[in-house]
Amino acid sequence: MIRLARMGARKQPYYRVVVIEKERARNGRALEVVGTYNPRTNPASVELKRERIEHWLSKGARMSDTVSHLFAKAPTSQTAA
Repeated sequence: MIRLARMGARKQPYYRVVVIEKERARNGRALEVVGTYNPRTNPASVELKRERIEHWLSKGARMSDTVSHLFAKAPTSQTAA
């Protein structure tokens, strides 16, 4: 599963986009961190490793609804290498 894991202090959320087994806890041990999402900046900053996400999707991973929206809306110029 590719989903968000919450980081940051109280009332200052910052998210990592992680590949994790579906049964694990939200902030459990992830297989790989494939991006970040910071909703507190204006506009919200999204950095995704598209090639790694596509790799995991080919292996059968599924994206959460939120991550799929971020993946679709994030311009390719902001992706991390």
